[in-house]
Amino acid sequence: MLDAAGLYALGFVLVAVGIIVIAIAIVISSTGGSRKGKASAAGVIMIGPIPIIFGTDKKAVKGVLALALALTVTALIVLVVYWWFLR
Repeated sequence: MLDAAGLYALGFVLVAVGIIVIAIAIVISSTGGSRKGKASAAGVIMIGPIPIIFGTDKKAVKGVLALALALTVTALIVLVVYWWFLR
């Protein structure tokens, strides 16, 4: 089992890796040259187990909807199991 210092270090490493991935994505997308393409985006905001979904086109929203549904079902299962075992 990890102690508090190990979890702190793990969190710091995950944040650093996330920043590096974002920086690499920005560099790759900015050096794309003059390629023309269609961009689409979608996102989800989870407020507890309730998802708020938004997007620019139907295909992107459908993909995020599937992920949000899976995340919602997983969260509800975890909550029920947690309540059941700690009752």
